[in-house]
Formats: sequence, C-alpha cells, structure tokens
Amino acid sequence: MKRVLIFALTYHPFIGGAEIAIKEITDRIDPKEYAFDMITLRFDSNLPSIERFGNVTVHRIGFSAPGAKVSDRAMPLSCKIAKVLFPFTSFFKAVSLNRAHRYDIVWALMANQAGFGALFFRWAHPRIPYFLELQDGRAFADMKTRQPVLRLVWSMYRNIYLRADLIKTISNYIAKEVRGIGYKGTIEVIPNAVDVARFSADISYERSLELKSRFDKQPGDVFLFTASRLVLSRGVEDAIGALEFLPEHVKLLVAGDGEDREKLEHIARGLQVTDRVIFAGHIDNAELPAYLKISDIFVRPSLIEGLGISFLEAMAAGIPIIGTPVGGIPDFLTDGETGLFCEVRDPRSIARAVERYLNDRALVSRIVENAKKLVAQKYDWNKIAMDMKTKVFERLCA
Repeated sequence: MKRVLIFALTYHPFIGGAEIAIKEITDRIDPKEYAFDMITLRFDSNLPSIERFGNVTVHRIGFSAPGAKVSDRAMPLSCKIAKVLFPFTSFFKAVSLNRAHRYDIVWALMANQAGFGALFFRWAHPRIPYFLELQDGRAFADMKTRQPVLRLVWSMYRNIYLRADLIKTISNYIAKEVRGIGYKGTIEVIPNAVDVARFSADISYERSLELKSRFDKQPGDVFLFTASRLVLSRGVEDAIGALEFLPEHVKLLVAGDGEDREKLEHIARGLQVTDRVIFAGHIDNAELPAYLKISDIFVRPSLIEGLGISFLEAMAAGIPIIGTPVGGIPDFLTDGETGLFCEVRDPRSIARAVERYLNDRALVSRIVENAKKLVAQKYDWNKIAMDMKTKVFERLCA
C-alpha cells in the first residue's frame, strides 16, 4: 500500500470545487492500494483535530475559534494568523507524520500557503515525489500586482511550481499559464467532474412543486439560475443587469452566499429589478439538482474560471448554459453546440443569449442533448479518479 500526504488550506466542512474533487477522487480509489492523510487548517474549534473523512484521515492544525468561517472578511484574527503560519506549521506536522508513515507521494492543493508547506517538505525530503494541483483560474501574469506581498518572496514562490515532479491542472487554460511561469516538467490536464447520475435523475413532483411555491415561480415564468460564492468576480451583477433587457417574466434565482451579497442586492435595487432577483442563500451541493430542475437556463458570466464545475452540473441536469469564453470554460462550452457564449461585463450580450434560447426550442434541444452526452463521456468522477490513479499516482510511484 502506498501512502499519500495532502497539503490543503481548507477541507470539509469548508467546501468548494477543489475540496469536493479530493473527496470524490479519494473515495473511488481502493484504500488497499493508497492511504491518504491530509494536513489542513482547523478554523472552527468545534471540529476534531483528527477525523476520518471518507478515505482521507484529516489532521486539522492551527489557531481556531468557535464557529469560525473561512472567508477572509469574516475570519477571526486567530484564524488569520493560523493561515499566515500554515506554511511552517504544516511543514512541522508533515515531518512528524512522515516519521510514523513514510509517505510515497506529497500532494499540494493549490499554490498558496499549502503549496509553501509542501515545498518546504520537498526541500527537506527531496526523494519523495511531489505534485501540485492547480484549480485557480486567475492568471499568473498579474499575481504580483494582486498580491504585493508576493513581490518579496517571488523567487521562492515560483519554486512551488518549478520543484514539482508533476503538475495537475483542471483545464488547458491553467496548463498554459503554468508553462508561462517557466515550468518545463510534466503537466496532466485532468478536469473536475460531476456525479452524472445524481444530477441527471428526475426529482419528485412534490419536491418540484414545493420549490416552485417557495420561490413563487408562476406558470410562464422563466428562471435563470446561477450558483456561486457571491463575489463580484463571478459576474452575478452582470446577470442581474441582464434582467433590465429581458421581459418581466424572466427572473434570476441565485444560489450561494458571500461577502458581496449586500452589494448585489444594492445593484438589483438600483436597476429596479429587486422583485425579479431571488437570493436563495447557501444551498448544500446535495440540493443543487432540485434547484437546477426547476430552472430553465443556467447563467454564469464569470470574469475568471479555472474550469467551472457549476456549468457541468447544469449540463448533466439537462438545462442549457450561458458562459463567458474565459479560463477553462472553452474546454467544454462550444458556442451553439454545448452552450452559448456571452461577453465579459456585458449584460446586453447575456440578454441576447437568453433570448436565443427563448426563441429557438430546437437550439435548446440540440444543446441539451450534446451537453449531456459530453458530460457523461468526459466528466464522470469514475473516469477522473482512474485518470488520477494511472496518470499521477502510478507514474510518481513508478
């Protein structure tokens, strides 16, 4: 049995696409072949320091506070300090765990504080293969501008990439960015995926009726749907702006929460579309298929996107999608075939795409059929887990 040590800044119950991906992949790999340990921040003092979560033994470290959140704006000072110190605390924890388990592979999730921890461990244990997983769609070119502190440690920071034996990205866009930073080693593009069976399954009539009643969806109403953390980089404000150019019966259902919710509510009030924007709040991933099933069009006019798992979920659920040609979205969205493109920061172009769907049922049928077929063939978790095993774990252990 091989042992894998994962460095991750956050993990369950603080979940996003990256955390879901780790669980989906590790749960599908035979525990008799690979054992997974993870070092992550604790944040919430109510969480156990050590917990078995699926096929991963999670070791939570760092200062914490009762009920703490991971959002930087809501995070207690003690947790912010823990985040800053994580490169060092995770390294010392990894050294201790390695004495007990002797790891065969080190896996860093993202080139952040977790990447620094893995890099320090690599310097101390150069014979243990190290691979870096990247899911962030932000370009490296302006990274020093966005995060001025990186200017002070830029040469060291680049080593998170350059010292990796292999880099795994979730899209061709991120792979290209990695080459731009100077990495010449092996890159594997292995996307995230969806639980196709769960998202494509029908929901009960009662559940559908209950949700439509909760959000007052009347006969003839068209629901645009978006699901994301409510930050302005996800383009939710542009989806709200599109309502200004669409008929009154077109409404926007927003699933998610975040630090910019009040700003988005203010934008809706300013455009006088408050009664057509429904903020549903945080929705558990298990509930998302039902929300997709009562909706008509998925819209996410992102400014940045590593891949865009929410699009794939909508495709599996059988509703047409609208997205921007940024980041990893073009890997699966072919305009007019698997979805429709809109322009970045252009509510009118979103409205035009919506109207194309509303006025062309044949287009909707073709796109939905093509999209469901693509997701089933390329973005199923069983396939992705097998790719991770053969293209990453087995290669590094060879």
